[in-house]
Amino acid sequence: MTKKLKITQTGSVIDRPLRQKLTIKALGLGRPNYQTIHNDTPQIRGMVRKVSHLVKVEEIEA
Repeated sequence: MTKKLKITQTGSVIDRPLRQKLTIKALGLGRPNYQTIHNDTPQIRGMVRKVSHLVKVEEIEA
């Protein structure tokens, strides 16, 4: 089975640098409490690490 990540946005992107805003958008988020599910890849992990203060991550089995 492949691992997936459930990513929930917890913070607002207001007054954040443009790179963080674009990373949140690339993850498919946009407002607090939005959720998306992505495959667990190094690229997604890196994006999550850049905005770790704005998101909550849970590993799920798919």
